Amino acid sequence: MRTVEEHQRVVAALITRRAPVSVPIADALGMVLADDVIAPSSLPGFDNSAMDGYAVLADDVAAATPEHPVRLPVAEDIPAGRTDVLTLKPGTAHRIMTGAMLPAGATAVVPVEATNAATDTVEICASAKDGQHIRCAGEDVTAGTPVLRAGQVVTPAALGLVAALGLVELSVIPRQRVLVMSTGTELIAPGTPLAPGQIYESNAVMLAAALRDAGADVVAATMSGDDVDSFRDALARHTADTDLIITTGGVSAGAYEVVKDALGGTVDFVKVAMQPGMPQGSGTVDDIPIITLPGNPVSALVSFEVFIRSPLRTAMGLPTPDRPRHTAVLTEDLTSPRGKRQFRRGVLDADAGTVTSYGPPASHHLRWLASANCLLEIAEDVDALSAGAQVQVWDLT
Repeated sequence: MRTVEEHQRVVAALITRRAPVSVPIADALGMVLADDVIAPSSLPGFDNSAMDGYAVLADDVAAATPEHPVRLPVAEDIPAGRTDVLTLKPGTAHRIMTGAMLPAGATAVVPVEATNAATDTVEICASAKDGQHIRCAGEDVTAGTPVLRAGQVVTPAALGLVAALGLVELSVIPRQRVLVMSTGTELIAPGTPLAPGQIYESNAVMLAAALRDAGADVVAATMSGDDVDSFRDALARHTADTDLIITTGGVSAGAYEVVKDALGGTVDFVKVAMQPGMPQGSGTVDDIPIITLPGNPVSALVSFEVFIRSPLRTAMGLPTPDRPRHTAVLTEDLTSPRGKRQFRRGVLDADAGTVTSYGPPASHHLRWLASANCLLEIAEDVDALSAGAQVQVWDLT
């Protein structure tokens, strides 16, 4: 059988990075910058007021106190957005709003709270220092300087910055576009009445969510019966603009293994020394990488975590592609099949540094995986662990 590490390397080699693309900034959230962002202009672009108040010459109000206010005629009213360039004459004041362009000649802004708020002749009740409450042009960003670096994840704050700089597009590493297909004639869509022997399809829904959570785009999440021609037709309908195909089911050793039957010449089907998730496959279909996972839901999601999530995030340039790994103290005795690496559902108490297995190890017990917050990783050469032993866990939170 192939080892877990060997299959991880095979899958990682299939998932490759796409060429950078330019996208509207509204679509860039969560993506990774392919290039540095150079400021095309300065921020602020002009000297402006940091307060609602009055633009003045600081020397004109140097003697102002509450007991002896300085009175100045209000020569102009400057709301934010006024575009004509004004000049402040000595011995006058301009009423000015936050963000409004400072008139030439003004050296300070007196907050409205330190005045009588008049619009004809204002009483200034406090002195001001040169530069007080003035945002100078370029004090945040100087035109021509890098403001974001290649490799950064685009955050809401980053989008606010690039929008403030007037940019409309960003060069990013595009998301991987993934097709998910579940197979099995027994599968029907949720919401449809079940006939005897039928089950609701869950793998495509589950894996599509896992892919989006990892940062990828899902081209389609669909299902196919166990007919080879129908399976091939379904693949063909959805592979345009697809970077990766993931299938579940149809890869074991029994009859009606549709994925094996349809792709036996192009996909390498192997057994991996792990539990759950032993039957695996990888290869290409029409030059599109394909990874075939087992059909049992726990096997499918554990296989995604072990083999796909990390290289997928790496191909999108995302930071920390691997799940956090911890060593925790086991709270119970466990057994594991020697010769296979076991991934068991668990509940990690990070504060106490302990972990407890959660539910049976069988691959159809989806309920327990839905409430677990970690996977316990038990090595191939271990067949038993006692309470108090140190065990490796994958943090799924």
